[in-house]
Amino acid sequence: MKISKAAAAAAVAVALSLTATACGGSKQDAASDGGASGGAKDKIVVGIKYDQPGLGLKTPDGKYTGFDVDVATYVAKELGYEPNQIEFKQAVSAERENLIANGDVKFVVATYSINDKRKEKVDFAGPYFLAHQDLLVRADDTSITKAEDLNKKKLCSVTGSTSAQNVKTKLAPEADLLEQGGYSECLTGLENKAVDALTTDNSILAGYAAQEKNKGKFKLVGLSLSNENYGIGLKKGDKELQTKINAALKKMVEDGSWQKAVDKNLGPANFKSEPAPQITEGS
Repeated sequence: MKISKAAAAAAVAVALSLTATACGGSKQDAASDGGASGGAKDKIVVGIKYDQPGLGLKTPDGKYTGFDVDVATYVAKELGYEPNQIEFKQAVSAERENLIANGDVKFVVATYSINDKRKEKVDFAGPYFLAHQDLLVRADDTSITKAEDLNKKKLCSVTGSTSAQNVKTKLAPEADLLEQGGYSECLTGLENKAVDALTTDNSILAGYAAQEKNKGKFKLVGLSLSNENYGIGLKKGDKELQTKINAALKKMVEDGSWQKAVDKNLGPANFKSEPAPQITEGS
């Protein structure tokens, strides 16, 4: 009788051990598909913008909306993470490379234009969207109709953005460029006449112009000053993750989710987007 009890206890211990091992293996597998490096094993941390209506916006009630948010959520799901397992982290333009390099985020979906300088520090998947640099001015301003009109004008953009560099080096070298930490600060300056124009991608400008509180105040000039291919930034050398994200983006386009996300987030601003671009990174 005593031997039988001991055998039963041993059997229970073995069963519990096997169960714990199985559960641990499942979480580890999930983490290998995009879990935060060095962080919790049951979530994924994704960098987005918090202040770009229509693209990446954190609302006062703590929710996240926008096209980039929808893309990030779709990609995370393809990697094995449900929406409640996603932790969004603010990724301002000047900090995106650092967030990726330090392992603070697994990838960044934040109107992140692919260029050679950035590719020295991070890799990209995609692109997943094509935008063009444009100007936003006050609705009653008729003095700015082309890039050269920015010379001698006060222009605002965001520190570290591609748009700011384009203005400095190519478009209007005599413009009085003010670089701010975010586009919201530029918009306040534009409304208060502290600056004459705000420059960044047309997708971003359209989102601001379409906000209820801004309707009738601003207008897009309608210029295509550059081609900005948005990519998903990830740690340099992580080819496995790059391949998986590219596959997710292709699936998002093919099943119609990409177009639905564009229409839902940018349609209200009457913004005419380009077709989904072909994947070029990692191919």
